[in-house]
Amino acid sequence: MALWVLSGHRSELQGLSSLFSHLHWWWLPVAVAVEAASFVAFAGVQYRLLSAGGVYPPVIPLIGMTVGAQAISNSLPAGAALAAVYGYRWFRRFGADETVSAWALIGTGVTAAVSLALVAAAGLAVAAELGASLDLIGAVIGVLLVTLAVGGLFVYERPLAVVVTWSVHTSRRLLGRPRGDVAATIGEVVQRLTVVRLGWRDIGAILGWGSANWLLDCACFAFSFLAVGADIPWEGLLLAYGAGQLAANLPITPGGLGAVEGSITIALVAFGGDRTTTVEAVVIYRLISFWAELVVGWAAVGIGALQVRAGRWPRSVAGLAPDLRHELGDGPEESPLPSMETGTEQREVGG
Repeated sequence: MALWVLSGHRSELQGLSSLFSHLHWWWLPVAVAVEAASFVAFAGVQYRLLSAGGVYPPVIPLIGMTVGAQAISNSLPAGAALAAVYGYRWFRRFGADETVSAWALIGTGVTAAVSLALVAAAGLAVAAELGASLDLIGAVIGVLLVTLAVGGLFVYERPLAVVVTWSVHTSRRLLGRPRGDVAATIGEVVQRLTVVRLGWRDIGAILGWGSANWLLDCACFAFSFLAVGADIPWEGLLLAYGAGQLAANLPITPGGLGAVEGSITIALVAFGGDRTTTVEAVVIYRLISFWAELVVGWAAVGIGALQVRAGRWPRSVAGLAPDLRHELGDGPEESPLPSMETGTEQREVGG
């Protein structure tokens, strides 16, 4: 099944042989380096979320888990759901209890969506006229408003309680579920989604890591132009990238933007870019960000599985105690992640 899914991406590799004659190889290590840095930044999002819940995971295994989860998501049927289960199990192995693990997973998704919308909005601000020509202004602003609203619900308990209460009552009227004590159900959902209270500095640091993830991935795309001997189309690059990633990651995007590769290519060509060099740059970018990531990601999955078999990590996470975090995780004073924070605030941790 995985091979069948991947077969849909074979077109990205067609035409690679024609690139070899004029490829500027020295730009490839730079592109690979910034793409690797983008995964480190995404791991930084998860590190900050887990540390806000009192869990300090070891960084190298966390990065390996991040790349592995991405490979699972990109290559298996129902990959996003399987990647979430994979990430949850590793959060438990890192010492988080069930509630904090679920909260961190939700927070990771919310952060990715909000930070991507912010990057796309920044690209729109840089190339507003180009965005208007492709009718992207309404789509990008609409997605930004929606994701900011979702982020607000994740952070603030009162509006979340209102939305959850309405959703549960509506579901019960229409579907007859959930059964039992509705008030208890509402309280449990709200408690799980607000188990950690984030301060403004925490939010800023998390969004900083999230934005760095997308910007570094965009930088990989920019260096791909240099690798094929073309100039970087600075004016429309960030907007085209943001629109393409919104198409891939947010299926509710207004206007029904196409797949990521097609959206980026069409947008840049519409902005005046050369079609041939744009397609070649997209091929190089996808070779690094998709195909090479699959190889590295599945290798990380295999290494993690071998470590579990060797007893480095618990085989089952069902019975892990919450205080295991102090045995498996690094203390905050020993955190090897480079700091993007400006301070630490008191947090209430429930559950």
